[in-house]
Amino acid sequence: MSDRLPENVTTNGLAGGSGLPPTEHNHPDAAIDAPPTVLVKSWKAPIAFGFFALGAIVLFIVFGRDGDSTFRLSTDSDLIQLPAVVLPTRATGIVLSIVLVVLAAISVWFVATDRKIRVWFMAVFAVVFLIAFLTWASAGQTIPLPGLLIGTVSLSVPLIFGALGGVISERVGVVNVAIEGQLLAGAFVSAVVASVTGNLFVGLLGAVIAGTLVSFVLAAFSIKYLVDQVIVGVVLNVLVTGLTSFLYSQVLTANPDLLNSPPRFDRLPIPLLSEIPIIGPTLFRQTIVVYLMYIAVAVVFYGLFKTKWGLRVRAVGEHPQAADTVGIKVNSTRFWNVLLAGAITGLGGAYFTLGSVGQFNKEMTAGAGYIALAAVIFGRWDPIRATLAALLFGFATNLQYVLGVIGSPVPSEFLLMLPYLITIFAVAGLVGRVRGPAAAGRPYVSA
Repeated sequence: MSDRLPENVTTNGLAGGSGLPPTEHNHPDAAIDAPPTVLVKSWKAPIAFGFFALGAIVLFIVFGRDGDSTFRLSTDSDLIQLPAVVLPTRATGIVLSIVLVVLAAISVWFVATDRKIRVWFMAVFAVVFLIAFLTWASAGQTIPLPGLLIGTVSLSVPLIFGALGGVISERVGVVNVAIEGQLLAGAFVSAVVASVTGNLFVGLLGAVIAGTLVSFVLAAFSIKYLVDQVIVGVVLNVLVTGLTSFLYSQVLTANPDLLNSPPRFDRLPIPLLSEIPIIGPTLFRQTIVVYLMYIAVAVVFYGLFKTKWGLRVRAVGEHPQAADTVGIKVNSTRFWNVLLAGAITGLGGAYFTLGSVGQFNKEMTAGAGYIALAAVIFGRWDPIRATLAALLFGFATNLQYVLGVIGSPVPSEFLLMLPYLITIFAVAGLVGRVRGPAAAGRPYVSA
């Protein structure tokens, strides 16, 4: 059947007869019957910037520390050795605090004059605050910057796979709260399969199948039987957690050499690229799972916004009735794409056992699925933005380890809370106004 909408449907505000309602990636030049848009100023971002600027003044000036802070830029194995950067702690804190106050004032001016606060502006503010905080926290100590970034990527891999699965699932109209269960199932099955077969790639395949099976249950109950999607997702998380914990205690611990001793992927440095200072060790001295993650991010982004498949996925998630009108099978499209989302998320679970820890442990995902879901929201259901959000959460997690090693004055309890505080601030304060896919969470019954 043709993908063109009938004329009467097109004139009701759909984008150019494509069958897709207007979204941030598909705006019509003019909507014939569209009501006038009322712009509401959001002061969330300026308030958040002001809060952090005030905190910078208190922390870096009032409670400033003396001494020098050293940032090591190269590892011992780097071909090109960069000299360490040494910053005077107190002076750097004062200068950067002033910069933060100026940036916060600019954000107020942006909102007052109806200008949009761009993502790059938020990124600049975050980087300035981060440099100031690291300088203050490492007074008299040395921070290994490559190690901090390498750890960030490693901790972010399962979050990024989970976020990609969440983006696909919610773009097609199904809220995927079961990311945690998909990650945990992928981790468990990949460990067992790789241990028994001794083949890492068969273990990856097992993780894909495990994530797909969890998604199958989510899709069957939420799409076929119209059960509330959030409830199904929560129940699946509890079910998978209980099942894997039981099997770990009763089966894996009884014979760990056979069932829970999988091989691990070795790091594969990419020639030339791996020798680029800072970037090379961080991005191009990784395992094959990480390289698969790079490919997955690019493919999902291109597929969602540049292909017919992506157009149909977004149409089903935004306006299923319009999609049904042009002949798209709404529930079938939702079903198969939820399975695809589970397969991608399952790969993230495999990273825990085949690329990081080296064996399965009870509840080893430790809430990573919920952080990935937060990354989906923070990233506004966009694969690239969700990836950046996942990297932010991974950075916050790794930062607590690094600061603990160098003996930072930040209390250990605060360091444990840091990733979750970043998550709360990111979703509640910095995202601003958020609108997800219009039909996400709503079952569709064809007339």
